[in-house]
Amino acid sequence: MDIAILLGALAVVGALLTLWWALSGPRHATATLDLGRVDPATYDLRAATLQHGAGTRAVRPLLERVGCWARKYTPHGRVAALEQRILVAGTPRGWTTERVLAVKLLLGGTGAVLGLLQLSGSPSLAMVVVASGLTLIGFFGPDLVLSHKATDRQNVIRRTLADTVDQMVISVRAGLGLDAAIARVARTTEGPLAAELARVVQDTRAGIPRGAALNTLADRVRVPELRQVVVALAQAEKLGVPVAQTLQVQAAELRTKRRQYAEEQAQKIPVKMIFPMMIFILPCLFLMVLGPAAINIMQTLGA
Repeated sequence: MDIAILLGALAVVGALLTLWWALSGPRHATATLDLGRVDPATYDLRAATLQHGAGTRAVRPLLERVGCWARKYTPHGRVAALEQRILVAGTPRGWTTERVLAVKLLLGGTGAVLGLLQLSGSPSLAMVVVASGLTLIGFFGPDLVLSHKATDRQNVIRRTLADTVDQMVISVRAGLGLDAAIARVARTTEGPLAAELARVVQDTRAGIPRGAALNTLADRVRVPELRQVVVALAQAEKLGVPVAQTLQVQAAELRTKRRQYAEEQAQKIPVKMIFPMMIFILPCLFLMVLGPAAINIMQTLGA
């Protein structure tokens, strides 16, 4: 392949990586502005704007505009599925729907350009497969990252749910109501489940019924065990069953399910180890065991 084409492809990849670095993560302001002390006659808007980074002033608005354009021409079902995936992932900072769509479009286009450059350098069926693979990886890469984040977050919530319900049982038996118990657990614990419970507290204080707030929590998290706890609390409130007793039963069931889930994951380990053993370990063993014998046979036949 021509060296100029290769350098151009590397430059495109480096530019996109720099763009992603500039837009991901929080950016702290270089200066603070006290609106009470601003004099409109002497305030320099251009100087205040230049205090922000290039990503805030130019790249981020461009990316948002590309994302709005991509959202306009993306089917509504795909957009809704992407929004739900972002919600399950915990709405990471900076991961808006428009930004994810823009990144998908840019990475997919970059993969297509790199594939076409490879294809123009050496046309073959393998290069067609490489070009298609680069395009698909660039386009679906953000979806894979979001799915990974959502799975990790759900696993953390699943592991901490039983302990959280136990704390709620202790709070309710100590004389607190269910709303106060949820607020106390959200205040005294950390993690994604505590953040979700704090959001439930905010919703109830805003006037949303507790049952609706808990159902919304289950829809956001998409963990079956948490949905079971929400349904049990709704039935207990409807039938007049003591909340502490219901929570205690749910905590015991959650601990049993957590143990069963851990045993299930442990039983999958031998199956997952087959392919690494076949690819990395068994060839080395064959070389160590059969290598000396093969060398002796070659020396014997050569003599």
